[in-house]
Amino acid sequence: MRTDQRSSVLVVSQTDKAHNFITGILPPEQFEPVDAVHSAGEAKRLLINKPYDIVVINTPLKDDFGADLAIQITEDYNLGVLMMIKADHYDQVTDHVEDYGILTLSRPCTDHDIFQSLKLLAATRKRLRAMEEKTVRLEQKMKEIRLINRAKGILMERQHMTEAEAHRYLEKAAMDNCVKKADIAQNLIRNADPFAAG
Repeated sequence: MRTDQRSSVLVVSQTDKAHNFITGILPPEQFEPVDAVHSAGEAKRLLINKPYDIVVINTPLKDDFGADLAIQITEDYNLGVLMMIKADHYDQVTDHVEDYGILTLSRPCTDHDIFQSLKLLAATRKRLRAMEEKTVRLEQKMKEIRLINRAKGILMERQHMTEAEAHRYLEKAAMDNCVKKADIAQNLIRNADPFAAG
């Protein structure tokens, strides 16, 4: 996961013209790297191994118009997608992709239009990333609480402790061993039942 504030961009376009144009209007302190591929197939292969924050699809592509690629990306990855579409196809394509949260721009478009669209996608992506991180932290906390409660239950059942005594026992063991209560709880559960899941 990227730790800096810059957004990485992948431009998918038949030619280098769109990539050069977009690279020229994006400040590197906000958007970097800005990479390019020329087909849907190349984009799919690259995305498997390299995470991006934003994908810009300059339609049409040589192996796919671009709409199917955009939809697949939004279904497989949590990132922002911008499609640049010729004016005569704009309404039809926008109707097809907007429910997937794909942003569309009608070509020709200005530097300002592209920059503002990418800034919006970057801000949305950062907000989603913060929510993902918060969810991961909450899930970890819930896992730790379940472990501790399970360990307390074992102490209460097998050592005939009260809940308060079991709590103090885990707390003291954690302090004495300089580890988290959840680690003590997990070891206690394992020792009580060697086949217990962690």
